[in-house]
Amino acid sequence: MEIPTSSLLSLALVLLFSFVLSTSADIHENFVQCLTSHSLNTIPISQFIHTPNNSSYTSVLESSIQNIRFLSPATPKPLVIITPSHESHIQVAIICARNHDLQIRIRRGGHDHEGLSYVSHVPFFVLDMINLRSISVDVETSTAWVQSAGFCPTVSVGGHFSGGGYGFLLRKFGLAADNVIDAILIDVNGRILDRESMGEDLFWAIRGGSGGSFGVIIAWKIKLVPVPSIVTVFGFPRTLEQNATMLVHRWQYIADKIDKDLVITTFINMVNSSEEGNKTFEATFRSLFLGRVDELLPLMQKNFPELGLVRADCLEMSWIESTLYLYGFPNGSSHDVLLNRILVPRMSFKIKLDYVQEPISEIGLEGIWKRFHEEEGAPAMIMMIPYGGKMSEIPESETPFPHRAGNKYHIAYGVNLEGVEFSSRYTDWTRRLYSYLAPYVSKSPRVAYANYRDLDLGQNNNKGYTSYAQASIWGVKYFKNNFNRLVHVKTMVDPGNFFRHEQSFPSV
Repeated sequence: MEIPTSSLLSLALVLLFSFVLSTSADIHENFVQCLTSHSLNTIPISQFIHTPNNSSYTSVLESSIQNIRFLSPATPKPLVIITPSHESHIQVAIICARNHDLQIRIRRGGHDHEGLSYVSHVPFFVLDMINLRSISVDVETSTAWVQSAGFCPTVSVGGHFSGGGYGFLLRKFGLAADNVIDAILIDVNGRILDRESMGEDLFWAIRGGSGGSFGVIIAWKIKLVPVPSIVTVFGFPRTLEQNATMLVHRWQYIADKIDKDLVITTFINMVNSSEEGNKTFEATFRSLFLGRVDELLPLMQKNFPELGLVRADCLEMSWIESTLYLYGFPNGSSHDVLLNRILVPRMSFKIKLDYVQEPISEIGLEGIWKRFHEEEGAPAMIMMIPYGGKMSEIPESETPFPHRAGNKYHIAYGVNLEGVEFSSRYTDWTRRLYSYLAPYVSKSPRVAYANYRDLDLGQNNNKGYTSYAQASIWGVKYFKNNFNRLVHVKTMVDPGNFFRHEQSFPSV
């Protein structure tokens, strides 16, 4: 992927010094006029601008809202949505927004757990990257340039890579961000930069420092990793009556230490019991093994015999087929389903995430299950993702993502509701579980993962200055000692703090 010509690179800088600040109260109208008057004649932006007066506005706004509790009428809406098809559209949007005092929200897959990619409490517009989704693969060098990927098929590369990005290959190859070797970013001045021109500090920051703080990333160059032609998967459910507590407890001791070609995740929820009208707790052990079933079975027998896995529980398939299976599609589903951006009914949810460094006792686990029997816990879920392997080999400071050696797994938990208004009692339930887990998870600080954004951890001021101390309340939880360097980079590349949101790095 080539960087645009120098004439295009200079466009934003010319605009920056030639615009006159608007004195009109109608920010919306002047912003749109600025966009249309200063876009390139050869690549006009007008057809990619959506305002509340356009019939396309609502459908575009709602198309990528993955957490539908932010679809309520009370949720603040953007003055304008821009769906750029070219780098110049982004350049103009940045410069016009700066000159008309509009906050920018950058949306890709729309998976921000707190809706920060499309919600703000000050005048704002949404830059929706839906049209920038090309992929260019170089087989000879085992690299690719991508504009739009992850654990969930509708997660885009932009947010996935920016926060770190985990998937079923994390124990073998690390995070997605660990495999990024170049990127193209448009900065606050409209300049288009690659790794060489942005410098190593900024390149370090965008690979795990979370999105929305440093600029608009429009493409990533990644190194491709090898996978065998045939892999093995299994999904093994066990209820409370089938010793689920014992199995989850045992899983904690082996999941981060087993062969790095094997990932065994644990998904926990309530299901119907064999006793009519009753519910029971179920743990599903879902796994990907980079090899054949004949290699997997002795590995499981040696490390996790308590599960009782047999050949009939396993399926051999291609890696691409495994992505469908592990997401929950029936075996044999068409690969084309991955091209559908709305794969399942969208949910209302509140989710939190913790890191577990020592196994939780069976008594501690039973305390979790007890909370599932509360009324608000019925639609709740828990997902446990093991670390170890490659994750433990990479130093904490290698990228902004610091959760490496010493973490056995992360535990994500919360309430998912389909087609039901999400009331505060479900949020309160999730917070009560968060409080209960305090003795069992990381401490000083109690850390979290930036791609599971949680405003309960702290947030910046909507208006005015946010101090380093205030931002560090949430920042150290996500980034530990890397937070200081991230703030330094932010201050260097965006001293006026244009790219900001409730959990963006402050310029100090």
